[in-house]
Amino acid sequence: METRGDILVVDDDSHMRDLVVKVLTREGYTARALPRAQEVLKALEEVPSDLVLSDIRMPGMDGLALLREVKRVSPETSVILMTAFGSIDSAVQAMKAGAYDYLTKPFKLDELTVVVGRALEERRLRAEVQALREEVRTRYQFANIIGKSKPMQDLFALISKVATSRTTVLVQGKSGTGKELVAKAIHYNSPRRHRSLVTVNCSAIPKDLLESELFGHVRGAFTGAIAHKRGLFEEADGGSLFLDEIGELNPELQVKLLRVLQEREVKRVGDTQVHPVDVRLIAATNRDLAQAVKEGAFREDLYYRLNVIPIVIPELKERSEDIPLLATHFLLMYTKEANAPIEGISKEAMRLLLEYDWPGNVRELENAIERGVILGQGPQLLPEDLPEPLRARQIERQREPNPGQPTLEELEREYITTVLQETGWHRLKAAQILGIDRRTLYRKIRTYGLRPSLDRESQP
Repeated sequence: METRGDILVVDDDSHMRDLVVKVLTREGYTARALPRAQEVLKALEEVPSDLVLSDIRMPGMDGLALLREVKRVSPETSVILMTAFGSIDSAVQAMKAGAYDYLTKPFKLDELTVVVGRALEERRLRAEVQALREEVRTRYQFANIIGKSKPMQDLFALISKVATSRTTVLVQGKSGTGKELVAKAIHYNSPRRHRSLVTVNCSAIPKDLLESELFGHVRGAFTGAIAHKRGLFEEADGGSLFLDEIGELNPELQVKLLRVLQEREVKRVGDTQVHPVDVRLIAATNRDLAQAVKEGAFREDLYYRLNVIPIVIPELKERSEDIPLLATHFLLMYTKEANAPIEGISKEAMRLLLEYDWPGNVRELENAIERGVILGQGPQLLPEDLPEPLRARQIERQREPNPGQPTLEELEREYITTVLQETGWHRLKAAQILGIDRRTLYRKIRTYGLRPSLDRESQP
């Protein structure tokens, strides 16, 4: 049976490390117990492991020193530290040194399995993002297209087929889906990849200047034309021209563009000469051009000339399984750029990302993660670090009645009981772990009616 992950457990307390190994093995992990930190480093040199679960206070090399060495010899291995002497200072040191998380003994076994599962899932996502980056870089010469869903795999296959031809391509998709990334993937995997890819957004240039930008002009063609100027078609000669938001072209420019596609030559504004061009045109739009043709807003003959091979990019809500990969990709990118102390995305934050509809698609997701990296304190991206539209879903969920949710008093009673049992009802030790004085502990024992078993009532 395939293991869920390889884990090394190091603790000088043999009972503790054997218990942890037993629990992790039961959960489907391959776990190995080691008594000393030096043996962990030796094991990592022989066979890399997915996770190291280490006590902090150990003779010889302690957990913090081991953490630093693990990050040096095996940077991809995640590390979780555990200690019975938890403190803010040691937690901060651990996180700064690169620990994934920090557990304070005595911890619940459920807490252990949740943190371990989360750490390995985060590691798996990072590895998958890296693998996809390498695959896309090899196949498409462009590493920012991320996706393992069927719609994206179909898109990749279509790009691969289209790229080798010189046929005009029409890329269709909502704002933020990545139309320019697809255009670049087509160009950089084509025989034209060694020549220029020229990009122009037809909606960003004033309409009275767009003709000159596309086709060029001669001196004196209009006021301010003090010299000859090559247009973008000539600049892209031998390469590709990407016309984004082509649906915004006015009728006159549509006619001239159609002529360039038919004749493969351009005439500069004010010129009588024509200039041959060899350009592969990639157009994109977020409009329904077929509907625009019906309404008379776009020329039918130009539409069919452009729409030789249509490529439709799916919206993010249609490929939600790609959201964890994309979010992790953007997290890695922006934490590296900002040197931010954020190691991953919390379970609740990821749930909000998955439940949101993303009207702004991948661009909106990228902006949300960038915002979280800037505002977050680490070590994980939390719901409060996300934009308000995503947090609104969390507020709605909190307002929904949940009769099965335990009360704060029930949680406190359960926690105090667990600590008392773990310390053998040694009230002084229990109070220290709980962070309260012994008098407060006595009062809570009376309030909650807690009673030890008869054979454990001997501790102060």
